[in-house]
Amino acid sequence: MMLIPTHHFRDIERKPEYLQPEKCVPPPQPGPVGTMWFIRDGCGIACAIVTWFLVLYAEFVVLFVMLLPSRDYVYSIINGIVFNLLAFLALASHCRAMLTDPGAVPKGNATKEFIESLQLKPGQVVYKCPKCCSIKPDRAHHCSVCKRCIRKMDHHCPWVNNCVGENNQKYFVLFTMYIALISLHALIMVGFHFLHCFEEDWTKCSSFSPPTTVILLILLCFEGLLFLIFTSVMFGTQVHSICTDETGIEQLKKEERRWAKKTKWMNMKAVFGHPFSLGWASPFATPDQGKADPYQYVV
Repeated sequence: MMLIPTHHFRDIERKPEYLQPEKCVPPPQPGPVGTMWFIRDGCGIACAIVTWFLVLYAEFVVLFVMLLPSRDYVYSIINGIVFNLLAFLALASHCRAMLTDPGAVPKGNATKEFIESLQLKPGQVVYKCPKCCSIKPDRAHHCSVCKRCIRKMDHHCPWVNNCVGENNQKYFVLFTMYIALISLHALIMVGFHFLHCFEEDWTKCSSFSPPTTVILLILLCFEGLLFLIFTSVMFGTQVHSICTDETGIEQLKKEERRWAKKTKWMNMKAVFGHPFSLGWASPFATPDQGKADPYQYVV
């Protein structure tokens, strides 16, 4: 079987008849301001629920098995504040990553009126997505789960039930960072708690029976180790993707670079906001994405 080069499909899109604007119905009217973005995908919703359950399980074990029974109140208060703050930021980042429009292209905008409004010059090219009938901006890709073209789409993550794209990549990076931090923190506390229980009487180091305590700690240890490795790798790949200004899909497809090369610091500020501030670490600070370029659809 002969393989067809990936650029062949781009060549097809260059043909005027491929656009077929008459087959595209006018785009739906935009919803009211503040309409929440949410993907109705069963697998993604289940993964998001599991994510919250695992974080809340870690909260339960840390508080009721390790910290509250401890007689060292300073140790319990400091670690309780730190762990709960990181867990809160992790869940807040998860919500922002899940409920933020990742950069969806208006659906069904490949109409004759919209194409004419671009005022294309001879030789200029626009690409149409045949799946969602939209004019694709440069570096946009179609997501089969979201059923939309997403600007600077990196990948679709079922754990946040959303695509990671231009508008929510910051929140996804923060989510992986905070999950890695609470996983590391939980593992350290489990280690100290085991040492304390070995030195003291097991019946006094926890409000649960010794077998129950051991099972709960082992499960937390397994969960923390698994998520520490997974989220650390994801955090590293995301930061590398931001610094090189190349999404995961672009790396996978080895797409030719058609955009201007910028410094790593400029790429970081484009995702997390300008200038550098504590807002970079806050899931509640929305980075300034700037105004949409009307010529982003033109090549």
